[in-house]
Order: sequence, then C-alpha cells, then structure tokens
Amino acid sequence: MTRRPVDDCPKGQAIENGSVMQLESQRDLFDVPDDVVYLNTANMSPLLRSVREAGERALAQRAVPWQVTPADWFDDVERLRSAFAGVLGVESESVALVPATSYGLAVAARNLTARPGEQVVVLAEEYPSNHYTWQRFCGRTGAELAVAEREPGESWTEAVLARIGERTRVVAVPNVHWTNGLLLDPAAVAGAARRAGAALVIDASQSLGAMPLDLTLLQPDFVVSVGYKWLLGPLGVGCLYVAEQHRDGEPLEENWINRDGSEDFAALVDYTESYRPGARRFDVGERTNFGLVPMAVAAAEQLLAWTVAGVAETLHAVTEEIGRRAAGLGFSVAAPDQRGPHMLGLEVPRELGQVLGERLRERGIVASIRGSSLRIAPHLHTTSADIDRLLEAMAAAAPG
Repeated sequence: MTRRPVDDCPKGQAIENGSVMQLESQRDLFDVPDDVVYLNTANMSPLLRSVREAGERALAQRAVPWQVTPADWFDDVERLRSAFAGVLGVESESVALVPATSYGLAVAARNLTARPGEQVVVLAEEYPSNHYTWQRFCGRTGAELAVAEREPGESWTEAVLARIGERTRVVAVPNVHWTNGLLLDPAAVAGAARRAGAALVIDASQSLGAMPLDLTLLQPDFVVSVGYKWLLGPLGVGCLYVAEQHRDGEPLEENWINRDGSEDFAALVDYTESYRPGARRFDVGERTNFGLVPMAVAAAEQLLAWTVAGVAETLHAVTEEIGRRAAGLGFSVAAPDQRGPHMLGLEVPRELGQVLGERLRERGIVASIRGSSLRIAPHLHTTSADIDRLLEAMAAAAPG
C-alpha cells in the first residue's frame, strides 16, 4: 500500500500498512505554530501540550511543599520507571532513572572491566559523550580505544564487525548514527559481541521512542537514552536499562532514596548496606524531581498509547517522501533500508550546508547541520505542507 504523509488521512483514522497502523496527524497535540516547520527532534523534541500541562501542574504542587507526602517522593518515579520499561519492552526492575546519556554511560563504564591490550569498539564521528566515556575507561584500564571507521561503500555495521575480535571487551555503539540516521544492525553487532565475550552498550538516545529495539533478542548489558529527544520529555530525565547480571554493581553515587527502606523517613538514620531492588541503586540522586518527572511520565505514556512501532511506521512515510523528493533535486540520500525510519541525513558539502541551513531558518524551517549532513528529524506534528515548504527551500539551494 502506498504510504501517505500523516495528515492525508481523516482525523480519527489510521492507515494500515502490513500489521502496523500508521498514525493520523497529531499536530494538534503539539504546541508547534503553523508558521514553523520543526524538523529537529534529533536535537530536542517540541513538547506535547499534555507534557507542558503536566509540568505546570507539577510546579504548582512544588510551590506548596506542605502538601507533599512521603509517598509523593516515590509514586511518580515508579510510574515513570514503568512507562520507560514499557517503551524499552522490559521489566521495570531493569530500569534506572538517569539525567543524561553521559551519566548512564558512566554507570556502564564503572561496572565493566578490561585489561591492558584489550579493546573498546566505538564509532568514528560518534556523539562526544560516548567517545569521551570510553576514552577515560581506556585510560583507567589500559585498554585500547578501537574506532570503527567506514571505508567507501561500507556500512557502519560492516565497519563495527570488522573491529570486533578476540581482544574486544566492550562494544559501545548506537543503533543509528546521530549525524544522519544511518543504521547499525544491532542483531549482527550483538551476535559478534557475544561471540567475542564482549559487553554490549547501546546508546539509544537517537532512536528510543521512534524505532523498536528488541532487547530480548539483543541481550545488551546496558542501554541508555536521554528523555528530551524521541521520548518527547524534558531535559534532565532519561533512562538506563541494566541487564540482570549487573544489577548488584556499584552505583556512581550513594544517595539516601536508593537504599532499602528509604520510604520510612524516620528510619533514615538507621544506615543500611542494602539497596532498593532491581536497577534502582543506579538512579541519580534527586530522581524525585517534582517539576520534571510528571512531564516525562506524560510523554512516555503518550508514546505507549501511540506504540513505538506506530510512530516508526508513520515517520518512515515522512522520511521516505522527503528522501525521494530530495534525491530528485540532486541531493545524495541513503537507501531506506540503510537508515532509521525516523531520521534522514542529506549529504551536503560543508560550505553548502551552512548556506542551506541559513536559507531554511530564514523561511521558518528548523533542521540541523551535523558534519556533512543536513539532518531531517520529523515527528507526528509534521504535515504535507511542512514537507512542501522544506523541499521548496531546498530546491533553491540544490546541488548543481
């Protein structure tokens, strides 16, 4: 069945494509003005109206601390943990709440080991937090940072698989490249890591919430994601999946609320060596952020209502149309099976990229220039009119 942009079906009706239903336009659920074409979710998502309203209610609650009960320190946090677990497709006990990708990666690095001469595999042009974390890990352990670089015509998956060998102890990669959405095959990478006896750490910040990730199949050691991109929440609230074999590990910090029995405030002076169950020992201190946690809950629960598969299928239709039309203008576009469904990188020379970025912004179109890519990252607020405006602006600066 031919895919259509998300606003081309009647309100209240989805488009069936195989076993997954494309979603109708959700523009009215986002606070995006009509004169703005926002294609930069990979940088930061716009807030859903429901998320903003949840934040306003949360601030009102924070303004009257005499109404806050001991249970309030725990209830919304556990609701959020459950919602993040639903997006990840795992049990709540495996999820920790973290403020940033760097925090989650630091937890992973604290609880993994390597010896001098062994290797940690990362991508070339990786997001800095992932590179720097493992660079520090190698400095501490004496391991070598093995950077997977693509040869001409080679995929990121092929580049990573070529780097994994008997000396590999950690493979730390995303499942889509942050600059352009190019795919890594997580199953192939996971299989190679297991055969090498290496830990697998996945940075899903540029995919979680917009692209299914089967952790039961992959069996990663850690998966981390920020909450302000494809999870549609606020900054400062993200999630970390911790495999069962690591849940008795060492947290980055020792905070009161992660200890066993911390719900009994009177007994906090009775120190204990025991942590709360599951991955909770890895939660960041002040995880009970009364302003941000309710916003993250509203966002994650909306994603669960849409389903990640539904979001992915719908965004695939948008990026496929943009890619097809951009290719007709002479832009270099990766094939659909080589990129994530939700993000599209159009290759442009650096000098053209700056000109194109300025031209788009002048016309109210917000996208990113990352490396040599114009990164297009739509969401369910993207309409046919948005796509037309983008392509008209690109046509004016098309190659050749």
